[in-house]
Amino acid sequence: MKTAAIILAAGQGTRMNSALPKPLHHVGGRPMLAWAIDAAKASGADRIVTVLSKESASTQDWLGQQEFAIQHPPLGTGHAVLAAREALANFDGVSLVMFADTPLVTSQTLVALAGQIAAGQDIAILGFETSQPTGYGRIVLDAYGKVQQIVEERDTNGEEEAITLVNGGIMAARSPLLFDLLESVDTSNAQNEIYLTDIVSVGRSRGCSVACEITGGEELIGVNNRTDLARAEALLQAQLREAAMASGVTLQAPDTVFLSAESVIERDVTIEPHVVIGTGCHIGEGSIIKAFSHIEGARLGACCVIGPFARLRPGTNAADGVKIGNFVETKNVILGDGVKASHLTYLGDAEIGAATNIGAGTITCNFDGFNKYRTIVGKNAFIGSNTALVAPIAIGDGAIVGAGSTISDDVCDDDITFTRATVETRQQAAPAFRNRKKAIKEGREEKQT
Repeated sequence: MKTAAIILAAGQGTRMNSALPKPLHHVGGRPMLAWAIDAAKASGADRIVTVLSKESASTQDWLGQQEFAIQHPPLGTGHAVLAAREALANFDGVSLVMFADTPLVTSQTLVALAGQIAAGQDIAILGFETSQPTGYGRIVLDAYGKVQQIVEERDTNGEEEAITLVNGGIMAARSPLLFDLLESVDTSNAQNEIYLTDIVSVGRSRGCSVACEITGGEELIGVNNRTDLARAEALLQAQLREAAMASGVTLQAPDTVFLSAESVIERDVTIEPHVVIGTGCHIGEGSIIKAFSHIEGARLGACCVIGPFARLRPGTNAADGVKIGNFVETKNVILGDGVKASHLTYLGDAEIGAATNIGAGTITCNFDGFNKYRTIVGKNAFIGSNTALVAPIAIGDGAIVGAGSTISDDVCDDDITFTRATVETRQQAAPAFRNRKKAIKEGREEKQT
């Protein structure tokens, strides 16, 4: 059977207290809506329709050419699903109803849920057992253990409130049956809304079969506020760390390392404590990321050594054996095999040839207040400490730049270039200098201006 996913993302997210729409808040370096869409795709969905509110321009921009529908006015989850009816008017198959604020649901769970419909059920709901059911709709079973109805918490009586089998929100149903059932849902509830969950009782009254797929509660964590967002991030980070270690990555203090779901870390990489690996990273085999380093949008070859206290910004592309030491920052830079920048350096908008050594305190001066310019340094060059390379500039292969230099002109292959200020020495003048300063401090001599 074909499958369509309807992703509900029309909620206003007022409890997030944010100018950013809730579906676009990040977990694991990606918007929550992206997690839902990818899970739907991985489950084999043939169509994906995201339901948005009328005021959703930024989310529409993020979706680009992906299909969406508008719910207006907002009259409950069932009403949100009905907003997708026109888009799916000719669809005959399984409709999966998902939520943009449930980022941890897996494609395997969605496949199992849709499989209930393929196996002959009319409706399938996703539930889990919990000792703390507060905040969830309760799944009410009949005397035969079959699903009778889902009761929203605000509408429960005392007996229903004690039920520990709760609704995870996600469900599947045959289409177009799903929309037919929603048309018959009664709005006589605490919110005067069309509850999606009421299709269970309406369906039962029409003789529809209802199945309940059970999964773990952590997978169905919903994000309504910043606390929930932090909980989801913590759960996902634990999964990412476990996956990294299972693939051959050493995490010396796993709980202190933060990973992005989109980054690739090859085997035999060692990551020391308090490291952040952001989005768009690829870390080559055998590399070492030392403590307190922050890496995003960077690609590292094999056997690189990064940090401690290094920051690699987007556009950093390091070949094999590169060493980026403590308090070094890189951005939009290409580093050849074996390049070393061991400490206290900024390399931006640059290309550094293989085996070149960058001394401490070196800066590529890449911005003049209006435009960015590139610095090119050849192979086997040596850049002395405390050097400013004023771009645009090219330093040739094998060239040497003396420490403390400010270089604004190109340097040819194998040249030695340096700048020095005139040195003046006043012999035996230090004692008189100290005495004068002491007198000024004690008020015995006026300070000269």
